[in-house]
Amino acid sequence: MKVALDAMGGDHAPAVNIGGAKEALELYPAIEKIFLVGDEEAIRAECQKQGLSTTSPRVAIVHAPEVIGMAEPGAKTVRRKKQSSINVAMDLVKAGEADAFISAGNTGAAVASATIKLRLIEGVDRAGIASGLPNEHGICHLLDAGANPEAKPEHLLVYAIMGSAFARHVLGVKHPKVGLMSNGEEDEKGTTFTKETFTLLKGFADSGKAPFDFVGNVEGHDLFETQLDVVLCDGFTGNVVLKSCEATAKAMFKWLKKELTANTVRKIGATIAKGAFLAVKDRASAESYGGSPLLGVNGVVIIAHGGSTAVAVRNAIRVGMETVQHRVNPHIEATLQEVGL
Repeated sequence: MKVALDAMGGDHAPAVNIGGAKEALELYPAIEKIFLVGDEEAIRAECQKQGLSTTSPRVAIVHAPEVIGMAEPGAKTVRRKKQSSINVAMDLVKAGEADAFISAGNTGAAVASATIKLRLIEGVDRAGIASGLPNEHGICHLLDAGANPEAKPEHLLVYAIMGSAFARHVLGVKHPKVGLMSNGEEDEKGTTFTKETFTLLKGFADSGKAPFDFVGNVEGHDLFETQLDVVLCDGFTGNVVLKSCEATAKAMFKWLKKELTANTVRKIGATIAKGAFLAVKDRASAESYGGSPLLGVNGVVIIAHGGSTAVAVRNAIRVGMETVQHRVNPHIEATLQEVGL
């Protein structure tokens, strides 16, 4: 298992990326090597600071003189900054030197670079990001969470197939349940786009070819309350929903902490229930899920949050490992062929 890590990606690079790589090497013996891609001088200095040996056969620094900023336009900058850490790391996957690409950097740039360099799987017109959300019944993946803002109904049909393949082979779900995000559960609810997508998905499910159970329209609360494995939406909607959920979780824990430390009695109660609070926080934290697979490209690409910590980067590397080990892309390709797409 070899991983290409964009060491310069994210709001807190390269520190969190080096920290995440160090933790991953300590925890996951299956990793043969991690390529730390980016400014060599900055990477070496951070490795020395954090005690990560650059002479280890499991660590390799690959110099990339350019960095794509978080605010830069993705596709345009990918073409302009050919020697960016994102492009150089993606080239390692393209050349077969690395099995997975990991980045907490510019999402648009990572998606564009993956699409240009790795190309799309046959039968896929647009790649989609599958972001995991904690659910009462396990993990529900929101797809697409930001790769394709202006999706078409046929794109979401393919997302359903890819998302269900990921749920089946990585999460071990025998019969993945797929829902369509709308403003109501009734069949007639939604925008023109949502209605057209619903009709396409229902027709596909009724044909008997669908490798998933289509449950129809779902609402926001279903993400957390209903047994769902994949919830479909365009990338614009998905990104807004995802960031809103993350912000709500952070706000709730902030408010809860404030109230629990308001007086002595509450502090005592909080101390007694500390284990429960920490367990809920860990389950709700984006750090625990680390990164989201970009499904649909000919290679394993994991997109991490721009504000990732070292723990989040380590978990993003873990998600990349799991995606490779469970052969998600070959399963997606086989499923698309089976259903005739």
